[in-house]
Amino acid sequence: MNRAIMLLATTALLLPTATSAAEPISPAARKTSTMLQQLNGALSQLAERVSPAVVQIQVSGYGLSSDDDDRDRAGYFVRQRAVGSGVIVDPAGYILTNAHVVRGAQRIVVLLPAAGQGLRQESPRRHLYPARLVGVHRDSDLAVLKIDASGLPFLPLRSGTVVRQGELVVAVGSPVGLASTVTMGVVSSAARQLDPDDPMVFIQTDAPVNPGNSGGPLVNTDGEVVGINTFILSGSGGSEGLGFAIPAPVARFVYQGLRKRGFVSRVEVGISAQGINPELVAGLGLPRDWGVIVSDVAPAGPADRGGMRVGDLIESVNGRPIATVPDLIASLYQANDALLEIRVLRGGRPKDLSVRAVQVEHPLDEMVDMVDPDKNLVRRLGVLALDVDDKVQSLKPLRRPNGVIVVARTLDGSSVDSGLLEGDAIHGLNRVEVESVEQLRKAIDACKPGEPVVLQIEREGHFRYLFFDMD
Repeated sequence: MNRAIMLLATTALLLPTATSAAEPISPAARKTSTMLQQLNGALSQLAERVSPAVVQIQVSGYGLSSDDDDRDRAGYFVRQRAVGSGVIVDPAGYILTNAHVVRGAQRIVVLLPAAGQGLRQESPRRHLYPARLVGVHRDSDLAVLKIDASGLPFLPLRSGTVVRQGELVVAVGSPVGLASTVTMGVVSSAARQLDPDDPMVFIQTDAPVNPGNSGGPLVNTDGEVVGINTFILSGSGGSEGLGFAIPAPVARFVYQGLRKRGFVSRVEVGISAQGINPELVAGLGLPRDWGVIVSDVAPAGPADRGGMRVGDLIESVNGRPIATVPDLIASLYQANDALLEIRVLRGGRPKDLSVRAVQVEHPLDEMVDMVDPDKNLVRRLGVLALDVDDKVQSLKPLRRPNGVIVVARTLDGSSVDSGLLEGDAIHGLNRVEVESVEQLRKAIDACKPGEPVVLQIEREGHFRYLFFDMD
């Protein structure tokens, strides 16, 4: 007998004997099958509805080193090409993404999904668009881009869109550059605060999220954006079921501010505050085990002038109850007037204070956006710098209004460990005054290996010398 025939015959003997009539499907099995088919169809329709509004963002320029914590506000800059994600939130071409996706970008290009029916484009084959950066809000890690297109599919940001623990969600983006990738999971936590003293609260999900998903939407089964995927916790660098997204209400608030003004308005009162924990309760004899305690008051600052003291427990701001540090930060963002009515508990008794807050400014953030890496890189010092002119002086007043100011550091094998920090103003090199980035670059390039270099700098209003030997 042919070997193949023998194999088939043997296999047939091992199979269960077929009955003359198929066994009837039980009502429970039929119901389960119907439910699975409905779920399958609903998820497929959800992906078809959501995916056209999710774009891939291609960035070239300077950005944070992957060796650094993505959430480090003072990381090293390296020349790089990166891919992230974004979501179209307005048919006129406004796109929301993460600030870290576009940080240090010299060129931003948006790739629209290939299946872009109904888009009014200059050419039906044109899916790549140069993007303009409308604004960046680094505290929330959000940014808004604009492309010249209209009639785009979009996913609106609704203020009332919230999630519940256990709810099904879908993440859409470009993990490792794979555009329009859809993954599914559940909301592991609807409000995860990773650090009691960090004001940011995230949606935690086990939907697989990987590098490249940053800036893409997290949507619910109704196709509503519930969050903007921003980072993962991972020991391997890939998804381990610990993804985090910025909640939609926060994203909407930041988007509106960036689109309208190019920045997000917030006031500051000049305090440091911490969430109350059992150790603070036991050590300080606090009257309750929850809330926010004032740990520092800036001398002569708004809170100091308003009568606030270290150890005060903040009860409310403008009538808004304060139970956590995020509540306090939210109240400062939502303040409509600089005069804040703050109620505190002091010695167990309530005390009402009037504090005139001041507008927060982030001069280095604005200066980063002014940098042209081709003109402002001083490679041997490993920094990006700007000439000190009237605009720079208005953003960061200096005792000596000349020289150059360090906007960011770079990781470059040819640079020396100069000790320079962001915000340092360089006024002199050895015995020569520094007047421009071009002059500084020529002077440092002229230094020979092993030659001593002394920089005169201004740091936080104080002059000092930095010295090192050229490599």
